[in-house]
Amino acid sequence: QVQLTESGGGLVHPGGSLRLSCTASVSTFSTYAMGWYRRVPGKQRELVAAASSGGRTNYGDSVKGRFTISRDNANKTVYLQMNSLIPEDTAIYQCYARRSYESIHWGQGTQVTVSS
Repeated sequence: QVQLTESGGGLVHPGGSLRLSCTASVSTFSTYAMGWYRRVPGKQRELVAAASSGGRTNYGDSVKGRFTISRDNANKTVYLQMNSLIPEDTAIYQCYARRSYESIHWGQGTQVTVSS
């Protein structure tokens, strides 16, 4: 089983920053595409950022220019640096790991709340 553990969520004021971390219990971390989705109750899951095993990154339109995804293969960790946070960023952020021909693996999620 692939186990993903997120951390770094919390309460911040608008304009603030957070860095989320996701560690993976896999032996071949570098072969997985990694990324983040976010969920708000009653709304569909939204892609935030993705980092492929080949080094490509992409972002949801609503976070481009504000969020940065990065990965540390040696430590089997993917990060999401979130800057210039706005209330609309409030959500549960879930890390995922995906590899060809396998089902996607999800972390439990970490709450991010942006409020004054």
